[in-house]
Amino acid sequence: MSTEAPPPAPRTARARESLRSLGSALRTPAASTEPLLARAAKPWQRYVPYVVALGFAAALLPVTVTVLVQDYGLAGGWAGSLATAQAAPLLLAVTRPLQAWWIVFTADVVGAVLLLATADDLDGRSWPWTPMVVVGYLVLMVCLGLREPRRTLLAVWLSTGAAGLVFELASQDRSDGVQLLLFVLSGVILLVTAAVRERGDAQRRLVEQETISEVERAQRTLLEERARIARELHDVVAHHMSVITVQADSAPYRVEGLPEAAREEFSTIAAGARESLTEMRRLLAVLRSDGSAGERAPQPGLGRVQQLVEATVRAGVPAELSLPSDLGAVPPSVDLSAYRIVQEALSNVVRHAPEAATRVSVSSDGDWLTVLVVNGPATARTSPLETSGTGHGLIGMRERVRLTGGTLDTGPLPDGGFRVAARLPLAPDTGPAAKEPTPKDPT
Repeated sequence: MSTEAPPPAPRTARARESLRSLGSALRTPAASTEPLLARAAKPWQRYVPYVVALGFAAALLPVTVTVLVQDYGLAGGWAGSLATAQAAPLLLAVTRPLQAWWIVFTADVVGAVLLLATADDLDGRSWPWTPMVVVGYLVLMVCLGLREPRRTLLAVWLSTGAAGLVFELASQDRSDGVQLLLFVLSGVILLVTAAVRERGDAQRRLVEQETISEVERAQRTLLEERARIARELHDVVAHHMSVITVQADSAPYRVEGLPEAAREEFSTIAAGARESLTEMRRLLAVLRSDGSAGERAPQPGLGRVQQLVEATVRAGVPAELSLPSDLGAVPPSVDLSAYRIVQEALSNVVRHAPEAATRVSVSSDGDWLTVLVVNGPATARTSPLETSGTGHGLIGMRERVRLTGGTLDTGPLPDGGFRVAARLPLAPDTGPAAKEPTPKDPT
């Protein structure tokens, strides 16, 4: 038995569904009641919608009363009530334009009915909408277009046209075509203001997305740098742990007359060190899961800074190096961090300040190792210098300095150059780095 597809819905049913949807749009205002221009940069700009609405309301109210009484012959009570209902809601439209439209639209329809019933002669006068109604209604359309969604704007526009059509059919001899004018003008204003609003919303969403992406990118870069530093410091820590293991294993043979308790203690120390080495190897396997096999090579130190400077010179950057022949004892972590700081600083010079004269200085006062990289203004700059800390290089520098307990000072120079100055502690008992003065250019 074959199954037939259900017949398509009748056109009348689809029309009823469309009307029901438009009716729902007229009953559901925008969720936000934020005043128009509430996010303006300057405070005075936020009051502009209220001032404009108050100005139109104050101007339309007496003019409407006067025109309805003198030109249309409407009673003073009715004229005052209609003028208030048509003009006062413009103030409400700043925050709740759809509710204001309901009041104004109802008042306009009631006013058209009253003029049709009471006015004896409308020759030469606009009907069903008076000139004041047209002006106030168009102002209201601006507020609606800047706040409500498309479906609501379409429902408002069609309601405006439907009301004008009804009055046109009711009394064609009294109508002067103002309803068609209002229908066209309101549609144009709703279309333009809705386009402006949607463009602004799209720009705000784009800015928010860019901000989120920038934060995520900075966080990802930070995590990558920390993982990279952890991989590099593994060799330093592993060396010390290996020394501890060897010394603990060989102590019973090197030191004569050790009691049995001391021998067991050394054996426990060696076993703990070996277990720590095993755990570190497992951790390193996780950190190197991205296949960075090249990082298994011995880690560099200050002894290779000369090679960095020579490579920078070959890249077209005139660089000079000031490096004492005897810096004294430099801890391995500080030695590695100092090398990486110089490496990142010179890389930034090559990328952001090509052909700029650069000076690299490494010095020591016994307690602190000072690393200074200063470059002059670029002769052919290709991109801005990294001053906000979002660059990959500066993040790595800050992480390395923080790890060793030192200080870092980076920033542009008055002549257009850039400066990177780091102070790294050489002794483990050096006081807090934050209390140390900012590194100064020795020259």
